[in-house]
Amino acid sequence: MAERFEIKVDQAILDDLKRRLGNTRWPDEINNNNWEYGTNEMRLKALCAYWETGFDWRKQETHLNGFPQYKTTIDQIDLHFIHVKGKGQRSTPLLLTHGWPDSFVRFLKLIPLLTESHPNEFSFDVVVPSIPGFGFSGIPRQPGMNPEKIAGLFNQLMTHKLGYEKYAAHGGDWGSSITEQLAQNHTDHLLGIHLTDIPFRHLFDIPAKELTQHEKEYMQTGQKWSQTEGAYAMIQSTKPQTLAYGLNDSPAGLAGWIIEKFYRWSDNHGKLENSFTDDELLTNLTIYWVTQTINAANRLYFETQQTLLQNQESPLPDELRKAQQESRYKVPAAVAIFPKDLIAAPRAFAERIFNIQRWTVMKEGGHFAALEKPRLLAEDIRTFISTILK
Repeated sequence: MAERFEIKVDQAILDDLKRRLGNTRWPDEINNNNWEYGTNEMRLKALCAYWETGFDWRKQETHLNGFPQYKTTIDQIDLHFIHVKGKGQRSTPLLLTHGWPDSFVRFLKLIPLLTESHPNEFSFDVVVPSIPGFGFSGIPRQPGMNPEKIAGLFNQLMTHKLGYEKYAAHGGDWGSSITEQLAQNHTDHLLGIHLTDIPFRHLFDIPAKELTQHEKEYMQTGQKWSQTEGAYAMIQSTKPQTLAYGLNDSPAGLAGWIIEKFYRWSDNHGKLENSFTDDELLTNLTIYWVTQTINAANRLYFETQQTLLQNQESPLPDELRKAQQESRYKVPAAVAIFPKDLIAAPRAFAERIFNIQRWTVMKEGGHFAALEKPRLLAEDIRTFISTILK
């Protein structure tokens, strides 16, 4: 059974956080107005000063606790999740899965838009879990916590713990990889899946000779992005423990590592505050800090990389690979492409992998669409699910 959960951070942890922020030893910086060297020092100093002297965690804690939260244990892993019932006469269960470097906070603006009743009395029962190793979910103590295993945990949460025989699922970033695994391995429980990106691992799946020119250009864009923006993923995929000592010890270091991604991956027109308030950024950062989960969150890259390497060394038999593809294709899929997301896959490429029923190219928004443009995302999810339920 799931038990109600309330966030309550010990005051001593918050006091220690402020002391550490006040004692930050700042590095030098060459002209970095456009963040070309990484996180801009002036912007980070302002954020950390507010974190130390102005940010009201207790206010944010109260806001977070306004959402019904629970904890349960599945396969010896503690799962934290939000569960909000829809207000319509017909409510469809919907699983929302976040990514990195965000948390369940990604979906807070989206929840009321999906649970409210529309004129046709259609709404969603929304379930937002924290990925194991993120936020208030438990930290995995053994290797192997990859998207496939996480998908299995989330399917058990939806079916065995919450009693939903069938449900829809949405995800972005790691959420898209986990949602894909749901469609592949838990097909019978999926009504449909909605993604904001195509899981990155598929960049390496298809032989170059089979690609169209448009797809080759997409692959080249992905390779260029990896060379210019993907260093974080390489570190976290290979030596996450080395990185963890600094990020777990320095709140300024943690903030610098994370907010650069919010800057680079959002539709902010050169100013971080155009997409996110400081309170939103610091609520997410404080969750990482007080739970000490940055290492476990980063480690998901390593665990996934190990799975990819193992698959390269011991490829799946053609029959099994075909069966997985057929399973995915049984599940209707929709993709919403936001212009400032990382790398936009062409529809033809996505159709090699998923049963695409809806493809929406948005005019604005970025990687954290649920935070940046929640109404656009909510409407696309609602439209897609209402269509496949007819």
